[in-house]
Amino acid sequence: MLGDRRIDPTERAHLRDASGYTPPIHRFPPTPELVRRYWMPIWSLPDGRRSEQRVLQYPVCLLVVSHEYDLLVGPSTGLSTQVLEGSGWGLGTMLQPAAGSLVWGGSVDGLTDRTVPLTEAPELDGAALVRDLRAAVADDPENSVAQQAAVATVEAALRRLLPVDAEGALVNAVVEYVEGDSGVQRVGQVCEKFAIGERSLQRLTARRIGLTPKWLIQRRRLHEAAERLTDPDRPDLARVAADLGYADQAHFGRDFRTVTGLRPGEYAAEPRTDS
Repeated sequence: MLGDRRIDPTERAHLRDASGYTPPIHRFPPTPELVRRYWMPIWSLPDGRRSEQRVLQYPVCLLVVSHEYDLLVGPSTGLSTQVLEGSGWGLGTMLQPAAGSLVWGGSVDGLTDRTVPLTEAPELDGAALVRDLRAAVADDPENSVAQQAAVATVEAALRRLLPVDAEGALVNAVVEYVEGDSGVQRVGQVCEKFAIGERSLQRLTARRIGLTPKWLIQRRRLHEAAERLTDPDRPDLARVAADLGYADQAHFGRDFRTVTGLRPGEYAAEPRTDS
């Protein structure tokens, strides 16, 4: 049994909408071999209101099942958005870096910046997964027992893909190293850590996460930046750029704006609300 393991950490990758709104999100820690985390937003918006939720994605594939749609979301090089209207719910599964190719049945580079129906994932019985998950949630997404049953449904479906292969274990370790150490600012550091050539590393990340090693480092920097920019004391942008290893504030600003569509100062000035 999973038990009542709901958690609600601050997610620095979630940028909220321009008004500062995000729906209540329940988060669940998974068994870790194939899944990083589960999250379940539940929303109810007034008639005519639309909320565009923005996320700086991690280097992974996602499974998303809602009351209306089911998706296998490939790795995203930019900012992912989802428009919410009316009332609804969705259960998202953030896969481990290694797991995307296990679900897809091959290299995930063809999934980069793409979304396909979950029923098209060759290594899952997507139709059964979607049916059973929606039946578990039924008409009561706020019910913690229903939420846990939905998570258990996904875990059971993914468990059939175990064990993770040696290459998958390596790419998991590479991503964990880059994301967990802010001192990693060059691809060469990754190569040295894992005793792997740069071209071999590029081929590995292309196959397993559909992205480049350089992208991994840049995205970790932007995740850190997004977290720092929400400080109510309005951090000094030049200091943030320097701490993240940028040569200057202008370079940092260009990277941040290219991905989010906002200048760092504009993002820092956006409202933050809890409802």
